[in-house]
Amino acid sequence: MAKVLVLYYSSYGHVETLANAVAEGARSVPGTVADVKRVPELVPAEVAEKSHYKINQAAAVAQVDDLKGYDAIIIGSPTRFGNMASQMKNFLDQAGGLWATDALVGKVGSAFTSTATPHGGQESTLLTIHNVLLHFGLVIVGLPYSYKGQMDPSVVQGGTPYGASTVAGGMGQLQPTPGDLEGARFQGAHVAKIAAKLAA
Repeated sequence: MAKVLVLYYSSYGHVETLANAVAEGARSVPGTVADVKRVPELVPAEVAEKSHYKINQAAAVAQVDDLKGYDAIIIGSPTRFGNMASQMKNFLDQAGGLWATDALVGKVGSAFTSTATPHGGQESTLLTIHNVLLHFGLVIVGLPYSYKGQMDPSVVQGGTPYGASTVAGGMGQLQPTPGDLEGARFQGAHVAKIAAKLAA
């Protein structure tokens, strides 16, 4: 049995959609408990509203101490110029106490993302998340090529060996494709299986 946390930040709902698919995949592994939580919004409410952020999201807001209660942590963030969003980085920056006490060492870590364009920083954003997880001592798991959906060049979609992803379009007009969602589910299940093995 493994406990999986899917922790995300989403301005417009694309990463939120992927997060729910990741959790669905994790839950498909017998005995797995998967929770979906989001990090706090840092943008002032009036700015978020004017920018048409998706303000009402079902997931509970996470606390930093929540991280130590899980066997696996799968982090989702949209790109911000090839890096994770400041909301996610701010949250992770507050985990110094967990880092100092080795509270996260040996857990499974993974990441997923959303970008406006196919080459808009998907892999670099995932790697910035991996960097932090490695400092915390997590064991990094990606989206292996055994998920064959990411090999299809006939459709504009996400999918990298570093983690699941989606292309949102410059105005956020696109939504995750069926292949993106299947990749996210595959990644969630893959992480859950590895976490269960490590926890045994």
